[in-house]
Amino acid sequence: MQFLIFIIAYPFLWIVSMLPFRVFYWLSDVVYFLVYYIIGYRKQVVRENLAMALPHLNKEERLIIEKKSYHHLCDMFMEMIKTMTISSEEMNKRFVITNIEVIKEYEKKGKSIMLIASHYASWEWLITMNQKITFQGVAVYKQLANKYFDKLVRDIRSKYNTELVPTNKTIPLISSNQKNNIHCVYGLASDQSPKADRIFHWDSFMGIEVPVHTGPEMLAKKHDMTVVFAKVKKLKRGYYELTIIPISDNPKSIPDFGITHTYIKEVEKQIREAPEYYFWTHKRWKHRK
Repeated sequence: MQFLIFIIAYPFLWIVSMLPFRVFYWLSDVVYFLVYYIIGYRKQVVRENLAMALPHLNKEERLIIEKKSYHHLCDMFMEMIKTMTISSEEMNKRFVITNIEVIKEYEKKGKSIMLIASHYASWEWLITMNQKITFQGVAVYKQLANKYFDKLVRDIRSKYNTELVPTNKTIPLISSNQKNNIHCVYGLASDQSPKADRIFHWDSFMGIEVPVHTGPEMLAKKHDMTVVFAKVKKLKRGYYELTIIPISDNPKSIPDFGITHTYIKEVEKQIREAPEYYFWTHKRWKHRK
């Protein structure tokens, strides 16, 4: 059944990826109408999240952000499909890295780099960075239940020679690479809520005490990796800008959970600048004090 669903869907996805951008985003508008007005995908979750994270806004103001966030969510999904066939030239035009020299300078130090991102603007197109760095780019991702779609996602995200590693294989891979002196840039999005049995630390996120992922900090300290934050800004529809924000090139010198706290505050800044580009459909505040 999984294969049948895949072979039916794949030709459609490929055709969509080939559409001119004007038609492509018109189709995204259609998807938005279906997702928001007909299906109402996780609408209650989004409203609860916005009310908790942005209590200073009134209901009408939050509704505007809600609709814009769904529009962006659909664009993001469509842009992942577009990655199947988009050219390197077009990708570089639409996803600009403002200060790649920061990564290049860190590479000269001969230490792997932990690049922490968030579910904001476009994390899918971060893969374009791999065209501009010397180290191997490694992206951590969550496997899909359908093995055929999982392979498709891996193929899409492996563009530009990015290596994909499932979350449960991340630690063994990093340990092996460090042992064999293989330097990498490890990309993780760590702003979502950890599972209840993996809660080690709480911090304030958007004014709410919640459990936070500490894995990136723990790995960076264990293996002495430089830590940076990937700040992505949406300039306009289909166009993004990435700025690398240094956090620490000596993580062991930072008090425990200091790196995690700095990261959380950087994510907050992104959200407060333009909340409509955050991934509000996740139950980020399901565990809270």
